[in-house]
Amino acid sequence: MNLDDFSDLIERPDGGVRRDAEERRERLSVPPGALGRLDELGEWLSAAQQSVPVKAVEQPRVVLFAADHGVAELDVSGRAAGTTHELVRAALDGASPVAVLARRFAVPLRIVDAGIDCDPELLPESVVRHRVRRGSGRIDIEDALTAEETERAVRLGMAIADEEADSGTDLVVLGDLSVGGTTAAATLVAALCGTDASVVTGRGGAGIDDLAWMRKCAAIRDALRRARPVLGDQLELLATVGGADLAAMTGFLLQSAVRRMPVILDGAVGAACALVAQRAAFRAPDWWLAGQVSGEPAQSKALDRMALTPLLDHGVTVGEGTGALLALPLVQAAAALAAELPERTPVAAGEDTEGPSEGQDTDDVKVLDAT
Repeated sequence: MNLDDFSDLIERPDGGVRRDAEERRERLSVPPGALGRLDELGEWLSAAQQSVPVKAVEQPRVVLFAADHGVAELDVSGRAAGTTHELVRAALDGASPVAVLARRFAVPLRIVDAGIDCDPELLPESVVRHRVRRGSGRIDIEDALTAEETERAVRLGMAIADEEADSGTDLVVLGDLSVGGTTAAATLVAALCGTDASVVTGRGGAGIDDLAWMRKCAAIRDALRRARPVLGDQLELLATVGGADLAAMTGFLLQSAVRRMPVILDGAVGAACALVAQRAAFRAPDWWLAGQVSGEPAQSKALDRMALTPLLDHGVTVGEGTGALLALPLVQAAAALAAELPERTPVAAGEDTEGPSEGQDTDDVKVLDAT
């Protein structure tokens, strides 16, 4: 497998269709610019769908990739190492923020076990059947995955993207369920952006104190030393300092772009995978939206590198796709406005568009016209 092959498979959203959508927007009853960024979103969707007017987003899906990361053993997370299965169980039981919102918005929720460190019997077979391995290696001292596991994880993500596209999913809200995932994500971003560990180290979705932040920063620093020699090969980079969930999400993002299926990214983990995918296929980011500002410096660094501006900034740090799902109604609203607002009635040549002034009757106008 060579991720660089995706560069020839991915095309940008249709530029001609986007111009048609922009021209139609100029004719709508609401003045151009009055809807702010919603205009841009509607035109982007038109280009992605190859449709003017834009079609409604009717079959969105939340897809969450789940895994444990060995680096969590260093106490760099607000959650105990090896407890990702608890996050998955909460989501399945409808007790997590993303599950509550998915239920409220009537959006199906799919969880894919790429590398959870638990007995398979603890979770439904539909979740665990895709598992690549049980947990990932401690990236500060060892590889996260073998080369074979990395390829399996990427192909898993590609297969999930194909399944979603084939089932009619027209937009994906992408997120992750992990413990230690932001540490691996920050390492990838720092390596790809050529920056130091302290610049990308955040406090994660669960929040950590200053001592844990220092441990996390040291772990990323050590992992960076292992990452820099393999920067020329995206697969090797994912194997060295990534993880099963990050490799699967990278494959998912690339194949979604091949299938012309738009994706809303959530936090630092999704942004890191997107940055790896961009290295392989520079057109791929044109198919993605950044849902929200997560507060993680690694996310901000990655989005800035890809020129993606988040839709929302509400201080939501919980992760798990929650912030991206909050952005979905905004995207759906943009589609509805672009499709359903009426166009202005054309004015006939020579017609007086101003009409009588206030307080002036029609007869007065006729007399004035006669003179």
